[in-house]
Amino acid sequence: MSDKIFEDLKNAVIDLNPDAAIVAAKAAMAANINPVDGIDKGLSEGMSVIVERFDEGELFMPQILIAAQAFQNACEILQSGISKEDIAKMSNGKVLFFSVAGDIHDIGKNIVKTMLMANNFEVKDLGRDVGSDTVIDVAIEWGADVVAGSALMTTTMPAQRDVINGLIERGVRDKFKVMFGGAPVTEAWCKEIGADAYGDNAADAVRIAKELVK
Repeated sequence: MSDKIFEDLKNAVIDLNPDAAIVAAKAAMAANINPVDGIDKGLSEGMSVIVERFDEGELFMPQILIAAQAFQNACEILQSGISKEDIAKMSNGKVLFFSVAGDIHDIGKNIVKTMLMANNFEVKDLGRDVGSDTVIDVAIEWGADVVAGSALMTTTMPAQRDVINGLIERGVRDKFKVMFGGAPVTEAWCKEIGADAYGDNAADAVRIAKELVK
């Protein structure tokens, strides 16, 4: 029974079916399946397949977003049955995510966020056009491990430097690992402004996040 439910959760993501994901998650809860196993052995495995297909050029952003919705729909239901303590135990770390001040783009950010969630990171998404003061306030209050900001325009890239400078000015730069990405962003830029890492794509961001929190 449990194997079928894991397979249903996995296939709901692979088949880009958010409604099926809800049905599978509710079935898992009704069958008293360990919610952690449902995420690990079902949803996350499905997202791994999606990431592989995306990296190989078989899927594109519209499909990724639908898969992400399926994952999130089921994950919300399953996580309702997990204690905060258990969520903390299964977590690889806490990532604070946002699009920098002046930037209203979030498709790429949302893809990376979903990939991180599929790899057992706790993710707090502040959304779009987020000022550096807000980022720093929440990072301190929430106890983030990684602060990750996306810039999709060259005109908003300086806002990434503002985050670094703000952390320095408030004396908390050493408390967080900072990772930046976005279409115009480069590794050289991230080194120039003092960030800890640069993420080129979703898979790269997950790999780097794991390294940063070790």
